[in-house]
Amino acid sequence: MTILLYDLVGRDAARPFSPHCWKAAMALAHKGLDITSVPTRFLEVPKVEGGVAKLIPVIRDGETVVADSFAIALYLEEAYPERPTLFSGDGGKATARFIERWSQLTIHPYVTTAAILDLHAMQDEANAAYFRQNREQRFGKRLEAVYATRDAGLAGFRASLEPLRSMLGYQPFIGGPSPLFADYIVFGALQWARIATPYRLLDDTDVVAQWFERCLDLHGGFGRTVAAAAISRLEAGQSHLDS
Repeated sequence: MTILLYDLVGRDAARPFSPHCWKAAMALAHKGLDITSVPTRFLEVPKVEGGVAKLIPVIRDGETVVADSFAIALYLEEAYPERPTLFSGDGGKATARFIERWSQLTIHPYVTTAAILDLHAMQDEANAAYFRQNREQRFGKRLEAVYATRDAGLAGFRASLEPLRSMLGYQPFIGGPSPLFADYIVFGALQWARIATPYRLLDDTDVVAQWFERCLDLHGGFGRTVAAAAISRLEAGQSHLDS
């Protein structure tokens, strides 16, 4: 049976970008389950499955509806125990909880800064208006003011990844010799950036970038089914100003 995944998209329904939806999508791929993506825009989220949640991802597996990426992973682990594990036991669940908080407090804020205008540009008119109003209320400033700090914050962001960088010097994945849900948590954050903006968050020689490339190759290259962001008019204009 195919599992429905409500996936956040912008104007282009073929470019899902949410870090949380990517966590769920990678968990489903890890389990080898068939997925049907349901492209969902910001303003459509309140209607998903009768308003089951304020945010997506949401999945429907037969008669079961589950919201929240971590809850989805826990559900998949329990519902499909015969398939590859996402946690490798309770310790893996606890570790993944830590990684989730670390990612959301360390990686997500900078990705938001780096990609916020690109994310706005990905939306249709109505959803762009919603995105601007919602994010400007959240940050207490214009999107352009948030974006303006990204170059100044890049070195600090890269330095903040040192714990992950150091650990990946010992093993190929956060989960050890093979990936677990903890890997998909961090992958989702960097995939969000990859799809939303061409801005280079990581140098190619960085072991974190190399780990990310390995994750893109997982499950038959599932992460590569959505191409990286192409340089936009915004980026082209900035490059011209810098030259």
